[in-house]
Amino acid sequence: MPRIGVIGTGGWGKNHVRVLNELQALAAVCDMNKERADAFSKNFHVPGYSSLDEMLKKEKLDAVTICTPASTHFAMASKTLAAGLNTFVEKPMTTTVKDGESLIETAKSANRALTVGFIERFNPPITALKQMISEGKMGEPILLEFHRENRRGENISDVGIVKDASIHDIDTACWLFGEVPKVIYARVGVMYVPLEHEDFAAILLGFSGQKTAFLVTNWITPNRVRTLSAVFSGGVVDVDFVTQKTSIHEGAATTVPTRPFQEPLMLELREFVAAIEEKRQPLVTGRDGLNVTRIAEAVLASSSSGTPIYLG
Repeated sequence: MPRIGVIGTGGWGKNHVRVLNELQALAAVCDMNKERADAFSKNFHVPGYSSLDEMLKKEKLDAVTICTPASTHFAMASKTLAAGLNTFVEKPMTTTVKDGESLIETAKSANRALTVGFIERFNPPITALKQMISEGKMGEPILLEFHRENRRGENISDVGIVKDASIHDIDTACWLFGEVPKVIYARVGVMYVPLEHEDFAAILLGFSGQKTAFLVTNWITPNRVRTLSAVFSGGVVDVDFVTQKTSIHEGAATTVPTRPFQEPLMLELREFVAAIEEKRQPLVTGRDGLNVTRIAEAVLASSSSGTPIYLG
């Protein structure tokens, strides 16, 4: 079993610690908050560090997962890849395209895997929808409409909603359609003026042919919404990311498949562990992370200029 260290144990990182421990792959934890690092070390019976350099020096690891604030991802991942570790970076992989390109080159030079936390690819109803598209069961996919809405997490301050939340649905749209968009048009804004970054976004992604994705994301809606409506030439598939319920509408008939609930993070990290064991690239690649960052930058540019952005 690979030995994996978790960098950043606050916010989402604590879930990485829990899941990797269940997978018997947790080997160390690191957090700049020494008290938190010590607490996780004690609770999970692994070494704890408040310095990444110290952890890299003292521990013989195969891989790390990076769950620190977005603005630190590039520096952290550059260091772990250069140290010869397979690296899982929570989304966004980097906050700029330039840093993303550099990180991919570092991973290539180190001959190590670089992957990104696009967890929705591992959400069972989305995995099933991808298979449905591949098999052509519902005809041609035409329109994907996403809604991702809830209050802003208190630990999110260094990026806005586009690079924190919208990128989940940007990646899912690209994965389901099997391509990156050709044109992007968006409106983003700030409802709560003290915020430095945008807290709502309406994004239109135009793919080849008629394929289109429409994404609505905000940190204003008080209740938690995570839904996708996929329109095909032969019907409509509605997905709830949270409950994992899928409703398939064909003509006047509606079917609701039954499947056991599975934690997407468990499936995601299990795949990362398997990729390390099998010495292969994970399902999500660094290139995927770079593509999504490029699209996110185009979203912000489109809103700023009031014009569509065409990707070469």
